[in-house]
Amino acid sequence: MSQPNILLVMADQLGAPFLHPYGGQTVVTPTIDRLAAEGVCFQSAYSNSPLCAPARFAMMSGQLNSAIGAYDNASEFPASVPTFAHYLRAAGYQTSLAGKMHFVGPDQLHGYEERLTTDIYPADFGWTPNWSESDSRFDWWFHNMESVTGAGTADVSNQLDYDDEVGFKAVRKLRDLARTADDRPWFLTVSLTHPHDPYVARQQFWDLYEGADIPLPEVRTIDPANDDPHSQRLRHVIAADVTEVSDAQTRDARRAYFANISYVDHWTRQFLEVLDHHGMADDTVVIFTSDHGDMLGERGLWYKMSFFEHSARIPLIVHAPSRFSPRTVKTHTSLLDLAPTLLELAGVETPELMSGASLLPLLTGPETAEPRTVVGEYLGEGAIAPIFMIRRDQWKYVWSAADPPQLYDLSNDRNELNNLAGRAGHVATAAAFEAEVHQRWDAEQIDGQVRASQLARRTIDEAMRRGRFSPWDFEPSSDAANQFMRNHLDLNDVESGRRA
Repeated sequence: MSQPNILLVMADQLGAPFLHPYGGQTVVTPTIDRLAAEGVCFQSAYSNSPLCAPARFAMMSGQLNSAIGAYDNASEFPASVPTFAHYLRAAGYQTSLAGKMHFVGPDQLHGYEERLTTDIYPADFGWTPNWSESDSRFDWWFHNMESVTGAGTADVSNQLDYDDEVGFKAVRKLRDLARTADDRPWFLTVSLTHPHDPYVARQQFWDLYEGADIPLPEVRTIDPANDDPHSQRLRHVIAADVTEVSDAQTRDARRAYFANISYVDHWTRQFLEVLDHHGMADDTVVIFTSDHGDMLGERGLWYKMSFFEHSARIPLIVHAPSRFSPRTVKTHTSLLDLAPTLLELAGVETPELMSGASLLPLLTGPETAEPRTVVGEYLGEGAIAPIFMIRRDQWKYVWSAADPPQLYDLSNDRNELNNLAGRAGHVATAAAFEAEVHQRWDAEQIDGQVRASQLARRTIDEAMRRGRFSPWDFEPSSDAANQFMRNHLDLNDVESGRRA
């Protein structure tokens, strides 16, 4: 087949367990439901690093964060690291980005030849964590519980302003692609910042849940005997350990989160309508996913930053009915698999440096496939040492030098309440996973690299804030001299050429 057009739609902080195709009951998402019903729905897809920037860096590079030196939300994504946008562009694609990708550093394109919006978050080192101060909080820039206790409605917000612009620019870009003289195939990434907290929704989407039974978290609190030190640290980092949250506030936060998923669905529907209207749908592969999930009150936790299912398990849907028959795939997959998949769709061989594997065999082959292993690492704020995860068969194993290991059998314990590491009958399994962790990673070396990077970035950030500040944030350009009608253009050409 010829190189298809590719539309990658990315939500932010959208956990798979809340969506209908993944067992959710409440969320109103007719477009996402349609994509799943008509496409290939991956039931066990994971974020390799459940935090915004590092998840995206791993996804775009096809490499783990420790391999590229990009650890957290203030880590530079090195310009020397090839991304799927570089490879697709070299293979003849137009490459465009609308929305958030949380690039940190002076390179704000990373292979995209066109970027339609700025980012919603800063591109500098100001958000650098400090593992040497494990008890510190970052109230001026980091999550706290005001997102929960202040949940509700608003006509406009910082995030609604942003996604309204992203959606508008993406729709316009799709229309431009339908009427362009450029005959190259195209790759467009549309990355919305919803349903990421704060949990504030526009009234029309909030009203979709009027009278709905908004469920409380299945696991409101954790018995101290089953709690883990990392979760305890996370509650401290977000102030959940000192903030009382009522059932009403919890339901409001979850209702707003669901409403914002519906807002994402609303924009996704408009993207598909443009494809349909302009005859591009049959030639376009649509991929829908997220960077990570949201605990949303489960285990007394909110937001992400852990490898529990609500934080790390994400939706992944590939919709191209003319190429791939509808199916549900239960094999474990991850964001690392996206880059090899995009490259194979474009006819590009996967470089050896990439850690993931193309999903094409799962898109075209039998529904029962060879088991896959997903690995992850968390190296960001809220941790005090590297955290590693291995997901294979029914098992999830989490290891950090700072904490006791965790082993869960998700086939019998979907809420991850029974840590089997060290229990009779599971000692050999846990030991094998621990040996594999040490075979895959040099934890001590990675720890040293992360701490050295944090110190260097804090030093640079402090220096950059003295005197004149030169930001790296992307500034979208506008060629007003050649927009709409100008006197050096022929009106007839303008009118005919812009019609589709």
